[in-house]
This record gives sequence, structure tokens and C-alpha cells, in this order.
Amino acid sequence: MSDCQGLGDCDDTRMQRIYEYLDGALTREDLSEIKQHLDTCEECSEQYDLECLIRTMVKRSCTESAPENLKNSILDRIHSIKPVEA
Repeated sequence: MSDCQGLGDCDDTRMQRIYEYLDGALTREDLSEIKQHLDTCEECSEQYDLECLIRTMVKRSCTESAPENLKNSILDRIHSIKPVEA
């Protein structure tokens, strides 16, 4: 547990500020404050790194496309399924 966590400074509000930092939605002064906090708080820094990793993976998965043969295989399976009779 980091020192600031023990003092109660790191909470959901702090994490929200870190998300805003990642989104580029802070003032220059606020950017400096969060950057300084991340430099000194191991726990928040780890959360920041994790969020960066998640965002990178999501961004990458949104740009990749499935191979054509996989798409065709899935479509063939869909077309081969007979509708369930009620």
C-alpha cells in the first residue's frame, strides 16, 4: 500500500482524474499535479499503466479484422442452421 493510499488521498476521485489525464481533458496545472502524483504513488502508477495497456489492446482490437476464410466459415455456419420451430 502506498503512503498516499494510507492517508486517504487515492480514491475513486483520484482515479477519475487519472482517466481524465489519459483522455487529455485536464488543464495544464492539473496535468502537472497528476503527473507528479503518478511519479510518487506506486499504486496509482500501476493503475495508470494497466489502463494504458487496456486502452492499447482495445484500440488494436478495433483496427484488426478477421481473416476472410474465418468470416466465410462463420457465415456458412449461420446459413446452415435451420430456424427453430416454435
